[in-house]
Amino acid sequence: MLRHTLRAAACVMALGLAAPAFAADKVPPIAFSQRTLANGMTVLTSRDTATPNVTVQMWYGVGSKDDPVGRSGFAHLFEHLMFKATKDFPAESVDRFTEDVGGNNNASTYDDFTNYYEVAPANHLERLIWMESERLGALVIDETNFKSERDVVKEELRQRVLADPYGRLFALYLPKASYQVHPYKRPGIGSIEELDAATLDDVRAFHHAYYRPDNVALVVVGNFDPAKLNAWIDKYMAPLANPAQAVSRVTAVEPPRLKAGTYTGYGPNVPLPAVVLSWLGAKAADPDAPALKVLDAILSSGKSSRLYDALVYDQQIAAEIYSNADLPQQPGSFVVGSIMASGHTVDEGEAALLAQVKRLRDAPPTAAELSEAQNELVAGKLRERETINGRGFALGYALRTEGDAARANSELQALQAVTAADVQRVAVKYLDPDRRMTIRYLPESARPKDQPAVEDKPPVVASVKYDGPVSQLAPEGQRQAPPPIAAPVTPILPKPMEKTLANGLRVIVAKSSDLPLVSANLTVRAGAWVDPGGLAGAAGMTADMLTEGTKTRGAQQIARETEALGATLDSGGGQEAATIGLNVMPGRLDQAMAIMADVVRNPAFAKAELERQRSQTLDGLSVSFSEPGQLAAFATAPALYAGTAFGHVAGGTPASIAKFQAADLARIHATYYRPDSAILVMTGDITPEQGFALAEKAFGSWAKPATPAPDQPVIAPQTAPRAIAIDLPGTGQAAVTLAKVAIARDAADYYPGIVANSVLGGGYSARLNAEIRVKRGLSYGANSSLTARRSTGLFRAAAQTKNPSATQVLDLITAEMTRLGAEPASPEELKARKSVLIGGFGRSLETTDGLAGILGNLALYNLPLSEFNAYTGKVDAVTPSEVQAFAKAHLDPAGATVIIAGDGTGFLDSLKAERPNLEVIPAASLDLDQPGLTKPK
Repeated sequence: MLRHTLRAAACVMALGLAAPAFAADKVPPIAFSQRTLANGMTVLTSRDTATPNVTVQMWYGVGSKDDPVGRSGFAHLFEHLMFKATKDFPAESVDRFTEDVGGNNNASTYDDFTNYYEVAPANHLERLIWMESERLGALVIDETNFKSERDVVKEELRQRVLADPYGRLFALYLPKASYQVHPYKRPGIGSIEELDAATLDDVRAFHHAYYRPDNVALVVVGNFDPAKLNAWIDKYMAPLANPAQAVSRVTAVEPPRLKAGTYTGYGPNVPLPAVVLSWLGAKAADPDAPALKVLDAILSSGKSSRLYDALVYDQQIAAEIYSNADLPQQPGSFVVGSIMASGHTVDEGEAALLAQVKRLRDAPPTAAELSEAQNELVAGKLRERETINGRGFALGYALRTEGDAARANSELQALQAVTAADVQRVAVKYLDPDRRMTIRYLPESARPKDQPAVEDKPPVVASVKYDGPVSQLAPEGQRQAPPPIAAPVTPILPKPMEKTLANGLRVIVAKSSDLPLVSANLTVRAGAWVDPGGLAGAAGMTADMLTEGTKTRGAQQIARETEALGATLDSGGGQEAATIGLNVMPGRLDQAMAIMADVVRNPAFAKAELERQRSQTLDGLSVSFSEPGQLAAFATAPALYAGTAFGHVAGGTPASIAKFQAADLARIHATYYRPDSAILVMTGDITPEQGFALAEKAFGSWAKPATPAPDQPVIAPQTAPRAIAIDLPGTGQAAVTLAKVAIARDAADYYPGIVANSVLGGGYSARLNAEIRVKRGLSYGANSSLTARRSTGLFRAAAQTKNPSATQVLDLITAEMTRLGAEPASPEELKARKSVLIGGFGRSLETTDGLAGILGNLALYNLPLSEFNAYTGKVDAVTPSEVQAFAKAHLDPAGATVIIAGDGTGFLDSLKAERPNLEVIPAASLDLDQPGLTKPK
């Protein structure tokens, strides 16, 4: 995980009328127990008997700041190595213990810590505790695993840093320019040169120094028996010993910044310039931290924020704005920044950002701004606590950054105690314009000719000599067997109830939680299929414009009123439907639904707002067109569905977006936004009776037109498979995609289809990722997806890789698709991949938004709500022969369209040799409005 991923595009929703701030006690505290083992390990546990799952997390006190000099990226490299072998289980077994039983796992590296976390059915808890003790006490670090994961990390770096137009800015230039001395200045993901310089001894020494019981906290949240859990912890964790030497800690102190500075960085494929202003800041435990968080929210949280309001909405000089109070374990930073809108300069951006900083230094925020920011922060903490994983993260993060897990609860009171004077005080204290660092980010073409590109050379450091203990994988007959699996915990599914209002609006309500949150999700059958000819993206823009002004509320008023309630309100369009989503505390639901109903029923489509949306969308596209993965995705629909209502880019193209008129959007709204074509789903802390009454109040007077609703056409594409290469010079990776027309949602083989996709590419231990990432280190991740729609669908397999490996990755994807249809999957593999589907389905029910999405999709495709309860049984019933038959019928790669976007100098020759019919399209000549994808000559 990269430390400075700050691109938080202004897309959250809302601005603020004065509303009373939530009392912090409206958010239930996380009840937890804490103890310390004799070996120094901290143990935090929190019981929740309402879930059938459990999360086990290990929070190690080692992060990117602890990387040895000349070995940046080591902490992150270990995030990967910890998923390999131990003395008692071979590589990739972590996924056998988690993903293959219906759970999931992941890890992330921060400046100050590395955390590993699993969510799995609660009956696997003892096995997870044992597994984590093995990873801590007996990790196998050998040459094979080291080199394999080092290659994967390089691909992650290429994908996140080199292929992303703004990856260099946030991952490399911002930390480098912000710090002079403290190791926070180094990139957490490392560098290819320093990773290549590392040796096996270096890696083993790093592990021995930091992966030890007295440097880790074990966090367990979920459904468990406390006595049994404590006994397992005492059995598996307590015997682990620490090395003799103490843990080495970073003692560097960043000197005060005494004057302003400027750093200019360049990157290829940078469509819009960017500017970031950085100041030295506070640490997480500092008494100023709560006020800095509120300051951050006032500046950039949503459309009511000062930066969005000034730079994006009023002045229209920025495509994206952001701020971030980076409050790590040791003093961090505070940044504000913007990606400039087309035609605007970083000088304009710097001046505008400084003007907003000056406003907060010169005068305190208004009472309405303060209340709104606090409401947003508290509501965000509440949403974090919807899942057991989120609660575990809150405890671990507070412990690692502030030294006290209880701060996860007291933080809420601290945020609510912040005054307007506090916000002004910290702005004055930390955001002195004479101590700022200005980071300017420009396209490579803007580099002065007398200033050649010179990359920093990493320090040359001799490798260490490690002579400590080394673990090896025991012979198969000598390995300790994992603990047994306990009896399963039966999940309790919510019971959806439904009612159709007199105007035809279908309302579905499911009480799913006692946590004070409610989701209201309105789905309207008005997706990209309704786009008029030549106006690709019109339906999507219609949906986007709903929250940009009604006949009685302006865009800023909608945003102010929504955010003042601590709510999120968003709208957007897809291929088949538009959705309007609301998430709010139940006490504010009545007020929030009145706003929701207004934006759905009475949008104004004001010309000035359309021009703002048009400009922002075009700027967003210019960024997306510089990312190989996005470019390949955009080309998929025109290549696959040409000649049908799906045969265009759902979000629009530069040419089509330029044509939109307010009348076009108003016509789509008048035709398709009607109650008898809509579904309202309400989930969370709400009873059916309450939901039906609120639906009637907000939408009961929505009139149904006299004419029947238009029918969605049957999508039956007849295109031949194509091989397309989009040449994007200078990009750090190639995106490889194979796509095919797939099945309808009501197809008889839908369940065999989703199981087949799970086997092929539906997770870390699926076949594509195993072959491409795990075995060969060619990609950060390879996957596939099966999207079943009303009359047809989409299958897509994809991976990003270094440009010279693109043809090899294409061959591997093709081979796995062929193999799936040629031979049946084993019962063991099928059982594991079914568990992935069932477990993912169960985890999606943990959040109100997730449950609302599932129920809304069933209703959209006219499927009975009983499918909700039947899902697990239908997945379980799929046989190996059904999976093979589906793959043979629908996943034959011979009928797939191939799209590869990347720097063609690395792969075009090999690809042409393999695909003689290859169409090579320079990115500058790409025309997504044409069936041939090229501009007419």
